[in-house]
Amino acid sequence: MKATVFAPGSIGNVGPGFDVLGLAVGGLGDTVSVETGFSRSSVVVRGRDADLIPTDPAQNAASIAAKAMLRRLGTPPSSAAGPAASRRRVGRRDGARPAGGTPAFRITIDKGLPMSGGIGGSAASSVAGAYAAALACGVTPSHQDIILAALEGEQAVSGRHLDNIAPITLGGLVLSRSIEPLDVIRLPVPESWRVVLVRPAVRIETKKARAILPELWARDSWTRQMANTAALIHGFATADGALVRRAMEDLYAEPRRAPLIPNFDDIKRAALDAGAFGCSISGSGPTIFALADEATAQRCAEAMTIGECEVRVASIDRQGARPV
Repeated sequence: MKATVFAPGSIGNVGPGFDVLGLAVGGLGDTVSVETGFSRSSVVVRGRDADLIPTDPAQNAASIAAKAMLRRLGTPPSSAAGPAASRRRVGRRDGARPAGGTPAFRITIDKGLPMSGGIGGSAASSVAGAYAAALACGVTPSHQDIILAALEGEQAVSGRHLDNIAPITLGGLVLSRSIEPLDVIRLPVPESWRVVLVRPAVRIETKKARAILPELWARDSWTRQMANTAALIHGFATADGALVRRAMEDLYAEPRRAPLIPNFDDIKRAALDAGAFGCSISGSGPTIFALADEATAQRCAEAMTIGECEVRVASIDRQGARPV
């Protein structure tokens, strides 16, 4: 059987919410197909930055996530799976491998997201790979199964965190309260808000960007960061752009990662001067994002076009990963 899933891009952290907040972005993402019934697993990558993505199944995030999903299923896929099987929920939670090992498959990845671009490229491929693997087995997976299987692919590439995986799976703004046990909460977002994305012509690897962050942090800064994160969530819930503007203050990652991003200070200042609610680094960067209402988003995009960069106005993706 063959199944195909689209997974949108995402903004990790959303300013002060380091590793716990994420926002799914509409209009761009990765599409992954998983086909079973092969004697050996293989990976084909097409689209953006395809030549930079590993095709070794043991190193490719989508393939790792797909294998993790098959282990969670606990039974080999069947090309004869019928309607009853397609309604079956994943039952085994112990991660045990099926008898005879994990079945082989062919994965085809159509990349719409750049590599090391800061908008959830590895997470999107991981989510789509895990989801498509389950569907190819005739199983409709739970969100929990998708997230936990995708986490194995994401962990291999950028680390063990859910700020991209959770919103890509669920859509919208998502708070990841805990990995073990898994606890993710989908939060309200205003219908009219838009996201402006600016990607300078550089790449920043997530693992390197995380390595420059301190393990220990001053208590007063930590307290202020918590207050900003809580206020930001309330600003989204109440469509209070003025509160978001005050709360979009990342004291932890932004000051340390900003020097890696060309023209960051100028782009952020231009966004705020043009009326954006807030502006910060998307994930590890280099993509910079701004939140604005529908009426001012294009003006913000034009103001933020500084230096060599890609700029787009996007909606908030409220659906999350879905079959296509």
